[in-house]
Amino acid sequence: MGFYHFKTCPGSVKTVMKDSTLRLVEAIKAIPRGKVTSYRDAALAAGIPNGARQTVRVLHSLSEKYDLPWHRVIRSNGTIALGEGEGRELQTELLRAEGVVVSSDGKIDMNRFGS
Repeated sequence: MGFYHFKTCPGSVKTVMKDSTLRLVEAIKAIPRGKVTSYRDAALAAGIPNGARQTVRVLHSLSEKYDLPWHRVIRSNGTIALGEGEGRELQTELLRAEGVVVSSDGKIDMNRFGS
């Protein structure tokens, strides 16, 4: 994942985020309301080439802890990655509440709404 664990004193473990993970968290947090970005472009903004999968892992494991706007990250082709019953409905609802137009099949105009 994106963490290092090291002992700080006997019996305790401190977790420190790797620099690349921290940069990715910050890049995701920087996506403006009413805009979207792709998994790939979030990683590129964090200086992580070929980091789309790392973006997915960070969103999956850290969205709640760091209050990440997970719903603003979509596929590079402008579609929502989540399937029906897997969160697509919630992501669509959250994006529409921010003014993003989402088609019935989960497509978003990246030219208009891309960050």
